[in-house]
Amino acid sequence: MLRIGLFLLTNLAILVVVSIIFNVFGLSTFTAQYGIDYTGLLIFCAIIGFLGSFISLALSKWMAKRATGAQVITEPRNESERWLLATVKRQADRMGIGMPEVAVYDAPDMNAFATGMSRNKALVAVSTGLLQGMERREVEAVLGHEIGHVANGDMITLTLIQGVVNTFVLFASRVVGHFVDRVILRNESGPGIGYFVSVVVLDIVFGILATVIVAWFSRRREFRADQAGAQLEGPGAMIAALERLRSNHEASTLPKQIAAFGISGSIGRWLASHPPLEQRIAALRAGGTVR
Repeated sequence: MLRIGLFLLTNLAILVVVSIIFNVFGLSTFTAQYGIDYTGLLIFCAIIGFLGSFISLALSKWMAKRATGAQVITEPRNESERWLLATVKRQADRMGIGMPEVAVYDAPDMNAFATGMSRNKALVAVSTGLLQGMERREVEAVLGHEIGHVANGDMITLTLIQGVVNTFVLFASRVVGHFVDRVILRNESGPGIGYFVSVVVLDIVFGILATVIVAWFSRRREFRADQAGAQLEGPGAMIAALERLRSNHEASTLPKQIAAFGISGSIGRWLASHPPLEQRIAALRAGGTVR
């Protein structure tokens, strides 16, 4: 409830800030002169922006299972599956969340992910490569990392952030598109080619900038999840798991739509969903998160 409350307050603040900016810079006169209801436009963009994000979140478990072929363990068939269920149950109880669904998917790379709409209705999945390539204490640390994501509410928070940036991408591109069409090209007959071309181009440009913002948050949450793994299974086990991942040269096989939820993910500077493993290891050895 606190997160939803903060979300509502954030969006109220956004409306207030946008109104102030439009009035201070005289943009209200421009929007009125050219028939743009910026408040209505902002509300429309928010509905579209958040609707897409929440639909993705609602379908995340189904999509993840379908994309990876993950098999949920309902009745453990062997000692390994019993151990997996027992470990996740123990960690979930310690973090005060509901028991997630536990699944295994067939992939050669060492990876795991968590997703789901809420802290009490999540999915935690591990690859066969992870189970075969890591010692049990390392797997336990990886599971603790994923349970940390669930307990921290990272999936819903990421969805809210994505919804906010989606809103501004849609809103800003259309306001600028109207400006180009009406002021620069002096089209008085309604939205023309200048508007539509500008919107398409700016949706792409602003979308890339929005992705940078979301990726920054995604990297921050990895440090927090590592801390959760260290809290549950000990810093040594979490560091050992990350060291094992660093020595693994198998490329991730996670589909693009859920790659950001994996224990390790894309590399790069601005668009990476995960920080370098070296930074994560250094943060754990220093006893805190990197800010």
